[in-house]
Amino acid sequence: MGDLEIRRAVADDVPAIVAMLADDPLGAQRESPDDLAPYLSALERLSSDPNQHLMVAVREGRIVGTLQLTIIPGLSRKGATRSIIEGVRIHADERGNGLGARLIEWAVDESRRQNCQLVQLTSDTTRTDAHRFYERLGFEASHVGFKLPL
Repeated sequence: MGDLEIRRAVADDVPAIVAMLADDPLGAQRESPDDLAPYLSALERLSSDPNQHLMVAVREGRIVGTLQLTIIPGLSRKGATRSIIEGVRIHADERGNGLGARLIEWAVDESRRQNCQLVQLTSDTTRTDAHRFYERLGFEASHVGFKLPL
C-alpha cells in the first residue's frame, strides 16, 4: 500500500477533493470543479466545527482519497453519540487496492475515540458497488433514507 497519510483537509487540497467528488455519474451532475469558492467557504465552516472531520488520504504528496466524518451527540439510544460518514471518494487510479477500506477503518477508529456508539452512512441507491463494499466492511443496510431538497 505504500506510505499513506490520513490528515485533515486544508484549502490547497480542495481542487483535488472536488475533482474526486465530480468523478462519477452522480457527482458530475452536482459538483462544479471550475468554481471552488463555495467549496472553500464550506471548508472554512467545517474547519471551525470540532465535530466535523474532512479528511484526505495522501500518498507521495498526492491526494488519493477523501471522506467526511461528522460526530453527532444525541438523546436517543440512551444519549448515544453517533458518527456519520459522508463523501467517501477514492481517486480513480487508486481504486481496488484497499485504500477505501483504510479510510473507513480510520473513520470507525476515530468514531470509537470520540466515544460513538454507532457509525452510520448513506449511499445513493444507484451505487450498488459501494453497497457491496460497505457490506464487506460490516455495515448493514438497516434503514430507508429520505431527502427534501431546500
